[in-house]
This record gives sequence, C-alpha cells and structure tokens, in this order.
Amino acid sequence: MNESQALVIEGVSFSYSGKKALDQVSFSVPSGACVVLLGPNGAGKSTLFALITRLYDTGQGRIEIGGHEVRRETRKALAKLGVVFQQSTLDLDLTVMQNLRYHSALHGMSRKISLLRIQQELERLNMYERRFEKIRQLNGGHRRRVEIARALLHKPSLLLLDEPTVGLDLPSRQAIVDHVHRLVAEANIAVLWATHLIDEIYQDDGLIVLDKGKVKAKGSIEAVLSGSHTTSIKDAFFSLTQ
Repeated sequence: MNESQALVIEGVSFSYSGKKALDQVSFSVPSGACVVLLGPNGAGKSTLFALITRLYDTGQGRIEIGGHEVRRETRKALAKLGVVFQQSTLDLDLTVMQNLRYHSALHGMSRKISLLRIQQELERLNMYERRFEKIRQLNGGHRRRVEIARALLHKPSLLLLDEPTVGLDLPSRQAIVDHVHRLVAEANIAVLWATHLIDEIYQDDGLIVLDKGKVKAKGSIEAVLSGSHTTSIKDAFFSLTQ
C-alpha cells in the first residue's frame, strides 16, 4: 500500500472488440500534485478514466487509489475519488442545492455536515448565492463549477477531470483551470486532468502524453521537453503524437 501516491497505474491494457484502446499504460499521481493527461481525441483518456472509476473492469494491469487496489478494495478506493466527467451528469430540473444534497446523501453524510460542505465548496467557487437556482438556468461554466463542488463534497484525495472545459468560452475555461490549481495548492488534493488543450497546463504540473493508447512521455514539463528535444509543450505534443 503506497499512500504517498494518490493514484498508481501499472501495466494497464484494455481492448474493445479486439482493438486495443490502452497498451501497457503505467504512471502515478503523487499526493497533492496536478498531473495533466494530454492527448488528442481518441488517445484513450476517457477509457482510462472509465477503468479508474470502475465503469469498466480492468482488462490487464493494476489501478490503485490512495493505497487501495480498485478491483479488490473497490469501496475504499472509490471513497477517495472525486470525478467530473466530460458529459454533464447534473439533473437539470433540480436546483444546485438539491443536486449536491442528493450526492452527499449517497456518501452517507449527515444533513449538518452536508450543508456545511456544500456551503464551503460553493463559496470557494463563488456559487453559493445561486444555490436555489435550477441547473438549467445556469450557463456551461457555472454548471461545471457545480460539478466540481459536487466531486469535492466527500473530501476525496484524488480528483479526476475528464476534459472539463470542453465547450466553454475562454473566461470560463480559465476560471476553472485557475480554481483547480488553487485547490491543489490550498487543499493538498491530487488532480489528474485529461485534456487536449495545451493552454490548460501550468509550468509546475506533471505531464503525461498519451497517444493511440500508449504513454509517449511522462514527467515534469522540463523532462518531457528535454526527452522530445523541443522547447515548447506545443512542439513536444506535435512531435510525440505524429
């Protein structure tokens, strides 16, 4: 059991109908770090997230969250995990508060603890005053904020973000990117952020380049640039995925 690593992926492979979507993927996300999983569409990012969250069973390899192996200790592993999927899963006809209260009830929180944490997370995202509005009244950026708040209610040690800014305008994208990086610094949470957008990467982030189901490079920004003999993330990404 390795609790210094929020997430450990070892030798994970997965196939759909005989076609390999992931091929011997291995990396880790240290506690309190932000690691960006960068890859073009179809690279295997969403498949990997489905395996981490147990939507799919791991075909081959090992996945460990907060020291708990997801196959053998599913409940303990997933209790340490918060997720924002690419497709929204909020109930449009419920209010922000109703969506969050439902999620907290699933995690067995008391009403008192639930209301306290909902207030904390919504205030951190400047959304508390909108808690009684229905989700369908919110724009895309504000809906994403609610999903991030929901993912954090049970105090996970690892937050998974699967292309969370797709379809948002630039100010909304930047606000979410900045907020998540503040979370890492202030709340000591680990983040695995899947994206194909280079401008969402901070200089201090860890980086994993995934293409056609294989890890092409991993490490610090500096290490990836050095290994690909390039001077920018854009050039490194192009070089590694062409």
